[in-house]
Amino acid sequence: MSLKLIVVTPEKKVVDTEVDYAELPGQLGYLGILPGHAPLISLLTTGILSYRNAGGEKSLAISSGFVEVANDAVSVLADLAEEPIRIDVAAAEKDRARAEEELKTASRETLDEIRGRLELAQARLAVARGK
Repeated sequence: MSLKLIVVTPEKKVVDTEVDYAELPGQLGYLGILPGHAPLISLLTTGILSYRNAGGEKSLAISSGFVEVANDAVSVLADLAEEPIRIDVAAAEKDRARAEEELKTASRETLDEIRGRLELAQARLAVARGK
């Protein structure tokens, strides 16, 4: 048995493939999805979406969105989904360093936004470096 995984951003369809397993960053922690999973709709947070198929394990850096699981299909709508080859490591390093520096003097009003940028930079770096 397998799952159909579709990952879509506002710009394009990033993934459309059959997988044995998918792991997504949910609001309350990572969600592991196997064939036969119960129907589910959930918010996604910034993090790493991993999946396994005959071609091995692959991952994407994603930034918030939604997932729907139904009838052995996993449909992901994300604000951003980047494959390792599309990630500019130098830019991600700069983004991470900038966010870490801004956290030192962040106000309550800007804290969540800065943390979000830091989490995305860290996810992008992890995906680019193969976790």
